Amino acid sequence: MELRCEGCAGCCVDWRPLAPEAAGSDRTGRRPPLDDAYDLVPLTRDEIAGFLDDGLGDVLVPRLFEPAEGDDAVRIDGVAVAAAGDRPVFAVGLRKPPKPVAPIGTDEHRWLDACVFLDPTTLQCRIHGDERYPRTCSTYPAHNLELDAETECERVAAAGGGDRLLDDAVPDDTPPLPFGPRAAGATVFAYPDPDDLDGVVDRLRGERLTPDDRARFVGAAVGSSPGSLSVDRDRMAEARDRAREADSWAGRAIRTWSERAAGDGDPVALDPDDRERLVRELEDDAGAPGTPGWE
Repeated sequence: MELRCEGCAGCCVDWRPLAPEAAGSDRTGRRPPLDDAYDLVPLTRDEIAGFLDDGLGDVLVPRLFEPAEGDDAVRIDGVAVAAAGDRPVFAVGLRKPPKPVAPIGTDEHRWLDACVFLDPTTLQCRIHGDERYPRTCSTYPAHNLELDAETECERVAAAGGGDRLLDDAVPDDTPPLPFGPRAAGATVFAYPDPDDLDGVVDRLRGERLTPDDRARFVGAAVGSSPGSLSVDRDRMAEARDRAREADSWAGRAIRTWSERAAGDGDPVALDPDDRERLVRELEDDAGAPGTPGWE
């Protein structure tokens, strides 16, 4: 594949407020998610553990799903949740706080939900090429192309963002689908204690998850083993505690961006110098990795 990513960020930003008629959604399919995060990046168990090891447990967020016909289900907060037996199944991804960005050729910065690792100034990923760069991101949009599904590259082009997908040949080494047959314990996990989740689904749907809520699922994911939905209790408890205690530059930036943001898609009421200064203070000067520039 060959992509033109400069100035785009279409796969890193929720641009539904900019072009609702053009933006796709991952809320379709047999098991729509219960949250409204756009294009959440599903992480593998090893990737989740790696972020936790780096003190970045506070950038992780769970995703639960509506049950498809024939699925097991459990009711939490009055909502039917897809399950394995009586254990809710879930994935873990990267949080998307509101940031002041101007993606895909827009001429005005707006408050849009964006990946925690997206630099609002350069529109580059701060961990691109790093060992923590998620497999889903590094292989995008190969799975879309395999499934003959529209890509963000094509949606951006349709919205007037110029050609982005320059070569649509799917690489031979493309990994398995994140929610395919081998996903159990690798990208799809089962929470072992559904009775502990009272209030969690309600908070998830209302975008009010607490650090403890998120840490519970991170712990269960790290306690899982690829190929199985069983959970090692000791490993789960240790990972949960580390996730709960995480206080990274990224987690602090999420809190501040969320406090400062206006409504979804609203213009950013800052002049360019103040906006860039704020990015430096909240991210660069706080310990965020830099971005390499465009070749």
